Amino acid sequence: MGTQPQFWAYAALVSVCFFWGTTYLGIRMALEAFPPMTLVAGRFLISGSLMIAGARLARVPLPRGRELRQTAWNGVVILGIGNGCLTIAELWIPSGLAALIITISPFWMLGLDAVLPPRVRLYGPTLLGMAVGLSGAALLVGPGALEGGASSNIVKGFLILQLGCFSWSFGSLVQRRQPTTVHPIVSGGVQQLAAGLAFLPIALIRGGEIHWHETQGVWAILYLILFGSIVGYSSYIYALEHLPVAVLSIYNYINPVVAVGLGWLFYREPFGLREAAAMAVIFTGVAMVKRAEARRDRLP
Repeated sequence: MGTQPQFWAYAALVSVCFFWGTTYLGIRMALEAFPPMTLVAGRFLISGSLMIAGARLARVPLPRGRELRQTAWNGVVILGIGNGCLTIAELWIPSGLAALIITISPFWMLGLDAVLPPRVRLYGPTLLGMAVGLSGAALLVGPGALEGGASSNIVKGFLILQLGCFSWSFGSLVQRRQPTTVHPIVSGGVQQLAAGLAFLPIALIRGGEIHWHETQGVWAILYLILFGSIVGYSSYIYALEHLPVAVLSIYNYINPVVAVGLGWLFYREPFGLREAAAMAVIFTGVAMVKRAEARRDRLP
């Protein structure tokens, strides 16, 4: 089977679908032992250092000069702020709920793409799909917001996740517009190391106490380093190079399902009819957007 064309590409896609879905639970477990900023800094410092060390052993060239600075900046914005916001949000809301909220991140990507030059005008059917998806997010978050007010944990979690989605989308679009000469995995290692270094001063100044006796949390951060950052990211890059984007994008749907299932299994995170309906509506909106954008790309 391993000799079949595209076998390893699809194996990499399965890896992305599963391992990135498990990172939401991994973050929640790791927070039992590590403060959020310490978790972000430590995770990316170690994973980035290992990836760059592997690149050096393989004699793969590293970026230099301006490209190095741009790559590092992208890492701080995309991975540092994006993942940092997710980590803080999981102090307030369940991991499965965080995964469902992040599902609307493609809307941020499209909105920013319409603002940043060269601007890509939003298509009517795309706006309709975005409206459907956002209505699902309102169904997911609205009842908790009405019960607890603007200061409720679900509102705080939702808002900081929107900051994370904005940062991830903005950095990704800027990165896509920049020319690069290095291998994507090397670029990912530089980005992760830069994100870890950027958050290290915050972790040292206001990190809080580490509970080494919480062995589940210690194992969780090791899992995040190995399978979330190194294996998951490398699999994503490999699948991106060998599979159509439309095929690769299915991980956006599978990751939250994995996260919700694991959150319920390990922590009995609530997931009822309202959450299921909201997930279906969000998925429908995202699918409508992807279909509309694919149809527009085919137009002359």
